[in-house]
Amino acid sequence: MAGHQVTSAWSGKHITVAGLGVSGISAARALAGLGARVTVVDGGDNEVLRDRAASLAAGDITVRLGDATTLPEGTDLVVTSPGWKPDSPLFAAAAEAGVDVVGDVEIAWRLRGEGAAPWLAVTGTNGKTTTVQMLASILEAAGLRTAAVGNIGTPIIDVVLSQEPYDVLAVELSSYQLHWAPSLRAHSAAVLNLAPDHLDWHGSMAAYAADKGRIYEGNKVACIYNVADPATERLVQQADVEEGCRAIGFTLGPPGLSELGVVDGILVDRAFVPDRRTSAQELAEVADIAPATGQPAAPHNIANALAAAALARAFGVEPAAVRDGLRAFRPDAHRIAHVADVDGVAYVDDSKATNTHAAEASLAAYGSIVWIAGGLAKGATFDELVAASAKRLRGVVLLGADRRLIGEALARHAPDVPVTDLDRTDTGAMAAAVREAARLARPGDTVLLAPACASMDMFANYNKRGDAFAEAVLALAAGREADA
Repeated sequence: MAGHQVTSAWSGKHITVAGLGVSGISAARALAGLGARVTVVDGGDNEVLRDRAASLAAGDITVRLGDATTLPEGTDLVVTSPGWKPDSPLFAAAAEAGVDVVGDVEIAWRLRGEGAAPWLAVTGTNGKTTTVQMLASILEAAGLRTAAVGNIGTPIIDVVLSQEPYDVLAVELSSYQLHWAPSLRAHSAAVLNLAPDHLDWHGSMAAYAADKGRIYEGNKVACIYNVADPATERLVQQADVEEGCRAIGFTLGPPGLSELGVVDGILVDRAFVPDRRTSAQELAEVADIAPATGQPAAPHNIANALAAAALARAFGVEPAAVRDGLRAFRPDAHRIAHVADVDGVAYVDDSKATNTHAAEASLAAYGSIVWIAGGLAKGATFDELVAASAKRLRGVVLLGADRRLIGEALARHAPDVPVTDLDRTDTGAMAAAVREAARLARPGDTVLLAPACASMDMFANYNKRGDAFAEAVLALAAGREADA
């Protein structure tokens, strides 16, 4: 019955979908399948987009390439892909016509049927993907049917419309997605941290934080925040939540009341226990979080595990499942991935550290580092990062379009650290960077790719950048040279 109600609500509506990427295609197909008339617009026009357009056209979906500024006549609603900026001309045209703009997450929320799976939601500047994957692993260990969705994995609309029901969803949400999802009301949600990022999109730190804070709106059971990051707790305090919803902190130290924390290498819960004033529940050991490489868990991954555990406990998951889920978890590639040891030097790929906050967490995990950094800064500044990390730096190798900004911060805050400026933005620069890093490194050091910048000046994405680093390291280990 619920499915028929959804179909009737969308039947005949003219929906314009902005963007011919994964989420745009998912939204277009789902809405067309529910009876809507769908037009997809994209400013690009190349062979890949034309192939996608042809595939959609076979399903009676209109696609307009090369023009993403004009609102199709008769549009009732615009569904945007996450990356489109709020000041895009298409959205200005929609506002002038009195047409709402929402994102794919908002559509997924509206398409949920009666008795749909609750959402456990995660956002933050860094650690979202790891935390959501840890959470999904814990939920699976508890015997629940779940999926890691949202900003990762299967498009969230496809999961919501799946024929097989889920018990609960682990949902990663970016600030972009939250900006366009006004109706979202999670069972419980976590903001892991807040640091300047995507300010070129949001316009200010305040606007960025406000969009992150939307994840707490209407929470039913728990708002999870980072005790070490007071800005996350302020977002909880500002949120309008359901009666009885609790604020739950996580900390790398011993937990206070209504917190999860760490005591003598044990993850401990003083939030979801019957008498949290006088008792606590052991959940897992810090050693259970160590990745498959056997490397010790970095502090930020312990924090991610605590946040995932808090969300799972808010959903009623037993302690043993928290432990088993963390043990079963395996991190993604390019997230503090140990590539090889060469001549007593460890080479670590953290290409996913695409902003200063992620890079600072990565640098904090090692004692003596040759740092490979640079790329697209996205409006970021680097003084705070360099000042916090200067004492750990054996040397620095810079590459990419905005390397000068990092170099200037190094000159101000770490003037004695040797810096090699490759003055290159070609993909072969990574092999040269690894060779320079090897020259600077001493036995016991870590050569760390933690660029603190986006990759698109040189590579298609951070995965390709990490692959280039790993290839160069393995070539070094084999005594040959990678292409430079």
